[in-house]
Amino acid sequence: MKRVFYLPVCIGVLLLWSINISAQRKNQRYVDYIHTYHELAVQQMKQHKIPASITLAQGILESGAGTSQLARKSNNHFGIKCGSSWKGRTVRHDDDARNECFRAYRSVKDSYEDHSLFLTRGARYAFLFKLDITDYKGWARGLKKAGYATDPSYANRLITLIEEYELYKYDRSAKKSSGKKSAAQLNPHALYLVNDLAYVVARDGDTFQSLGKEFGISWKKLIRYNDLHKEYTLAQGDRIFLKTKKKHADRNHTLYIVRDGDSMHTISQQFGIQLKSLYQMNRKTPDYVPEVGDRLRLR
Repeated sequence: MKRVFYLPVCIGVLLLWSINISAQRKNQRYVDYIHTYHELAVQQMKQHKIPASITLAQGILESGAGTSQLARKSNNHFGIKCGSSWKGRTVRHDDDARNECFRAYRSVKDSYEDHSLFLTRGARYAFLFKLDITDYKGWARGLKKAGYATDPSYANRLITLIEEYELYKYDRSAKKSSGKKSAAQLNPHALYLVNDLAYVVARDGDTFQSLGKEFGISWKKLIRYNDLHKEYTLAQGDRIFLKTKKKHADRNHTLYIVRDGDSMHTISQQFGIQLKSLYQMNRKTPDYVPEVGDRLRLR
């Protein structure tokens, strides 16, 4: 009789032991990082078609789950270096060489957004966007092939993280919400950056409503972000910012000389400056009309 009762107890103990060992293998810092940033990764996936699992795994590896000096002091979660095109804030940090230039961000969200732009605008990563959104192995190997990191085991490390922490489950949300693709999904707007702000260039037929739907932003906010009014009809070539413009231009642009065809609004859009701030910096009233040759402060 004893044998009949002891065997299930032994099995139960073994099961509990194996579960505890599995739980102990999980790095709590990784678990906390995933809990904190998974929604941000999914948001980026929906906007830029980069698997959320890849974004999260790269964030964990590149930032030490948010604990690296680069992440803590500069909000850089993806180890992205300055590059010749970067016009934003910078920080010096030792990596492959001493005192290398890295991008610095005002928030972690900005780091995630720039990571997406870095991949979508980089010609060497273009082939990745032909892969299925759930093909995290293809993405991991492709990133290594394209030279994102020098570590020879980079792809395997990403895949291991994704599988051990089940990050692939976040990619499935893109599949569930796909359905019939709209024109914007089939031909999404390219994102550009000025003054550390993302913007798109309007195409023929665009409306505030269609852009708002594509980027998950209230169309009323888009109007406000761009100092426009609800009766305004978007024209092809209009620059439309996806968040509030700043009070000053970046440090590389301090003064502007007015050219033919300029208005205070077009200048504010060109440099990502709030229209109200542009007037205030130059001590002008809203009825001021700039003339060719006028000198305007941008910061």
